[in-house]
Amino acid sequence: MAQKKSFALRLDPAVHAAVERLAASELRSANAEIEMLLREALKARGITVEQSPRPRRGRPPREE
Repeated sequence: MAQKKSFALRLDPAVHAAVERLAASELRSANAEIEMLLREALKARGITVEQSPRPRRGRPPREE
């Protein structure tokens, strides 16, 4: 399972507020919105980033 990398990010309060408004309108967290914006910016520059596999949710399958 791939873990997310965390780091401190300093933003202008006006930029942060705009990201929060955009995230709310798209039903995402501000963190997920920033990740989407970064992916879109990278794609616009011709850099493709593969989506990491998501962790499996729920109960593990029964062993028989």
